Amino acid sequence: MIMNTIERALVLGPGGQVGTAWTAGLLVGLRRAGVEPAEADLVVATSAGAIVAGMLCTGQDLELFDTPPSGSGPQGRLDGSRLGEVFAVLGTPGQEPGEARRRVGAIALATADPELEQALIAGRRALIGTDDWPEQRLLIPAVAAEDGEPVVWDRDSGVPLARAVAASSAFPGTAPPVTVNGRRYLDGALRAGSNADLAAGARRLVAIEPMAHQYPQRAAETDTELSIGPDEESVRAFGANPMDPAAQVPAYRAGLRQAAEVAERVRAVWESAPLTD
Repeated sequence: MIMNTIERALVLGPGGQVGTAWTAGLLVGLRRAGVEPAEADLVVATSAGAIVAGMLCTGQDLELFDTPPSGSGPQGRLDGSRLGEVFAVLGTPGQEPGEARRRVGAIALATADPELEQALIAGRRALIGTDDWPEQRLLIPAVAAEDGEPVVWDRDSGVPLARAVAASSAFPGTAPPVTVNGRRYLDGALRAGSNADLAAGARRLVAIEPMAHQYPQRAAETDTELSIGPDEESVRAFGANPMDPAAQVPAYRAGLRQAAEVAERVRAVWESAPLTD
């Protein structure tokens, strides 16, 4: 449970390889505009957001997304057939969420590959630079493949950071499930999208939502809460394949550009006077 002592919360949502790059560009752009995302007291990070948050909170250089990736890696292997199966399950009307997670978990288990799993973890570790969690409060959700049960890891969970990030970003059809303490886990977005509920109680909240255009809803914007999704130009930069390595640089630069347009709105929330009890 998040206590009222959390002044600033940053939520970084899922979005594939292009969403990762766009989020990184947006955060770099905000930093250049004088708004420091790393000052968040709490970061809730899911899938693509977990990759960026792992780098942000451990002081890695987010500008590396401004260069083309060297090789596609396991995260760039798109299996359209598997993805189709997953989205058919998720689109089943009237389905209980736990049952949907279990069915997607079964699809993930059918794609388990120890070699690709190790490559995925190594790739995430190379980006984050460490297996050690930051002192900053960071929450990373994932879902157990065997029974669909959600889990939320933090620095007290005993799970290496790179492995937690890899599991949270292991969406069936794009990456294999990841083993943690003998159980396989997959993408944390299957718990609750961006999992913004984990920031409930924070006094000021900024959410970065790379997939907001695919799941349109009225963006939250108050004196203390703001949700940002990609604008039309950013969506065009994403292209049709969310795992396309060739779209990484355009997506990063789109986020960088968009940051200049939203920086003052973010600043208004980030630097608003703290609420009193």
